[in-house]
Amino acid sequence: MPYLQTLIYWITDRLIRGAIRLLLVLPFDRRRRVAGWLMSRIVSPLGGYDDRIRENLALIFPDLPQAEVRRLVRRVPENLGQSTIELYSAQDFLDRIRAEPLTGAGVEALAEAHRTGRPVMLVTGHIGNYDAIRAALITRGYRVGGLYRPMGNPFFNTHYVAAISAIGKPLFPRGRKGLSDMVRFLRSGGMLGVVLDQYMGDGAPLTFMGREALTALSSAELALRYDALVVPTYGIRREDGGFDLIVEAPIPHGTPEAMTQALNDSLEGQVRAHMDQWLWTHRRWKVSRRKGLKR
Repeated sequence: MPYLQTLIYWITDRLIRGAIRLLLVLPFDRRRRVAGWLMSRIVSPLGGYDDRIRENLALIFPDLPQAEVRRLVRRVPENLGQSTIELYSAQDFLDRIRAEPLTGAGVEALAEAHRTGRPVMLVTGHIGNYDAIRAALITRGYRVGGLYRPMGNPFFNTHYVAAISAIGKPLFPRGRKGLSDMVRFLRSGGMLGVVLDQYMGDGAPLTFMGREALTALSSAELALRYDALVVPTYGIRREDGGFDLIVEAPIPHGTPEAMTQALNDSLEGQVRAHMDQWLWTHRRWKVSRRKGLKR
């Protein structure tokens, strides 16, 4: 890694670590509010996230009133800031999640898989707090592992992995390094948490929010290979500081494309219902945007 890039990564990481240490001094609920404010009012404008949110909203909802656009430009980073500090507040987060009930049509199917040792793919998106279901199931004694994408900043990645490990293990990095351990865990009857809604250059051209979005088929492919349930799950934030822990009915086995499209459709329903809790900063529709520019 070039020296200048390493130096930038190190300085950025020191600033992030310092901010996190200061926030952790505060009581949990105040900590979340302050983290949301800092992300929304300082980090997001300086980091260009505000512009990216506007671009994505213009692509998907071109007729959205400007007042709503302005609200989402503030609320989306607030949710991101709150979710970030929650991941660094493992015990407080677990204590809050522990009291929340699991709801939805898939709760009993999930419990049955736990009793019988059937593998499960727990699929979610970057909405609410995507680690809430993993935390909730771990507190109930379920064997839940997590698949994560290592951060580009190696200094930040070290304490990020330590933070999410404090919520529960095992964790598997995306790529060849974690693949064999992940498959072994799944085959043993484990439940694997996967976040689906990232752009994948080698993904299938499926649709999400009415636009083409390249989407990884790996969750469905693993489920078919190891006879795993595929269960859409969400941790939706409530105004009172708690979470609605939603376990939807399992996706029927079929082709990987059909199963993954059903997962996209499930997440789309949650995004439309909770617009301010989805991560509109992602470059989710690179292909759709390029096609739009060519017209």
